[in-house]
Amino acid sequence: MDMNQYLSMFIDESNDHLQSLNEKMLELESNPDDISIVQVIFRSAHTLKGMAATMGFEDLSSLTHQMENVLDLVRNEKLKMQEFIFDTLFKSLDALQMMVQDITQGGEGKADVSEIVASLQSIVRGDFASGGGSAASKPAATETSASGPSAIQLDQYQFSVLEQSITEGHKVMYIDVAIREDCQLKAARAYLVFDLLERYGEIVKSSPSVQDIEQEKFERSFSLYYITQKEADEIQNMILNLSEIDTAQVAPLDHETLAQLTSGAKETAATAEAVAPAPASSAASPAKPTAAADAKSNARPAGGASAPSRTIRVDIDRLDVLMNLLSELLIDRARLEQLADEVKRGDLTETVEHMSRVGSDLQNIVLKLRMVPVDTVFNRFPRMIRDLAKSLDKKIDLQIVGAETEMDRTVIDEIGDPLVHLLRNAVDHGVESTAERIAAGKPDTGTVQLRAFHSGNHVFIEIEDDGHGIDRNKVLQKALKNGVVKESEAASMTDEQVFMLLFAPGFSTAEVISDISGRGVGLDVVKSKIESLSGVVAVESKLGSGTKFSVQLPLTLSIISAMLIKVGTEKYAIPLSSIVETGLIRRDQVREVHGYTMVAYRDTHIPLLSLAKLFDIPGFSENDEEETEIVVIRKGDRLAALTVEDFIGQSEIVIKNLGKYLPSVQGVAGATILGDGQVALIIDPNAFIK
Repeated sequence: MDMNQYLSMFIDESNDHLQSLNEKMLELESNPDDISIVQVIFRSAHTLKGMAATMGFEDLSSLTHQMENVLDLVRNEKLKMQEFIFDTLFKSLDALQMMVQDITQGGEGKADVSEIVASLQSIVRGDFASGGGSAASKPAATETSASGPSAIQLDQYQFSVLEQSITEGHKVMYIDVAIREDCQLKAARAYLVFDLLERYGEIVKSSPSVQDIEQEKFERSFSLYYITQKEADEIQNMILNLSEIDTAQVAPLDHETLAQLTSGAKETAATAEAVAPAPASSAASPAKPTAAADAKSNARPAGGASAPSRTIRVDIDRLDVLMNLLSELLIDRARLEQLADEVKRGDLTETVEHMSRVGSDLQNIVLKLRMVPVDTVFNRFPRMIRDLAKSLDKKIDLQIVGAETEMDRTVIDEIGDPLVHLLRNAVDHGVESTAERIAAGKPDTGTVQLRAFHSGNHVFIEIEDDGHGIDRNKVLQKALKNGVVKESEAASMTDEQVFMLLFAPGFSTAEVISDISGRGVGLDVVKSKIESLSGVVAVESKLGSGTKFSVQLPLTLSIISAMLIKVGTEKYAIPLSSIVETGLIRRDQVREVHGYTMVAYRDTHIPLLSLAKLFDIPGFSENDEEETEIVVIRKGDRLAALTVEDFIGQSEIVIKNLGKYLPSVQGVAGATILGDGQVALIIDPNAFIK
């Protein structure tokens, strides 16, 4: 088997399992007595272990197996979760994540995890120092390994499960499997057998143990007790159909043959219970399903048919190619529409109109294919906040709202780092220490809300904390000291303008440098990244109540609706999402206020900017006109007006980068190709409103 062809699938599925493990571990930390959560964690860890073993990543498989040993004790109620166990398991997940990242980068997934393994093993032995492992929470002594397939020993609970399963009409079997002598990956083959059997039922006990089999500490055969709904012949054929399996013997059991095969089970069970007695109600407790019940739930529908999968994994590069091809199609569509309008043939016009409708439908489908929930970014934050809160000795409640909100994949890939910085800033600078919160009459647990929602053609992401807020005077003093603002400007600045000073390069109000924030980087990197995505960031704060950072981002960076305009000899495109309205003004409506050109607009005055002057465009001057067309644009709550010569009309345009050979042009977000083949620059309205 060529493992390389499965590597990409392994990496994707491993990341999915690790994300699920982190989420469920956080959920278990809030409800440490919920065994159902432990069951989910155990199954996910077991699957990850098997995948790693099959691919030959032994370090990853071995560490996951050590985690599984701990989780197995917890799910069987022989061990209580406590802080040291949670911390050790989270460290294990971090190590697994690093291994997978190493594999992604072409490595072998190796890491020195001896310290973590030692901690996990001490938990299994019950002699870990932290958490005060009492005798009641120490796990049972390990079972004596069987000498061969015929010597499988069951404890009383396992034996009663098999008996109860036979009584309820389930198929109970004794299975003996032998792997071919020339097999190179015995553990991987054994895993495939176990994986197959677990799809259709429940494995109660195996010999040698699962741990020995995974570490290839067996000759070439193993045996197990199995509960299922399938017939023995069917199970035998499925096992034999796996590659490199030599023999498979499946013997159905009834009450009599089970008793004969496990004649030593009662003595073994008595010894085991003397070492670690199980809870008296464990076998009959309705809250803990038996293996027979698990077999019922795992059984396939009648006929063995399973529901077909409705999703497939697609490489993002393929979607990028599809988007580029669609972009070319839209450019050609615009050209055809223009030619059809010039030729004025009815059949051509009708065909082009139909093509336009189909093209629009295709565009919507392709854009939806690229849309992914922001949950793909948000889901890593709960774990990050948990670790930050522990390192700062703070209590933080992270509340996520609107994780299902969708954005273009290109935006999703870029927004993660800015949000990490804002969240770390909220936890470190925003939320007070526990003592400060209690002194201020607040709950000892601080709240950080992460919200996402749609508004028009934009997505808003807000990060709000209930901390002490931003001290305007402190920010101004720091800004004056650093020379960011002048003394004469400081007095007239609004709160919003003062808060935006936090985004100045090198600006930081941190009094103590920490590993979390306060290294003088400030929030300028956040602002520059968001603006590079054609987004806007704003700040609201009230001293003593908290702070809210609001990030406005476009739904997509590839295709947008725009208004095409003409100024002199040039054509430009202005994104419709930034346009409030268009209008016509007379020369006598223009005013000069404190050196700025302003125009009256709805009971107020807004700045009036000349595109002809800004871009030095020949062939047009609004000063020569009695009336001039204007476009009112918006950035947050601020407005401005741009003078234009004429409106061409609305159009769907494809955004093209100016390229690395052209310098960054102030006020230009990119370019597009029009239907007549001309290139029009796309105006960035955010650059004109300060």
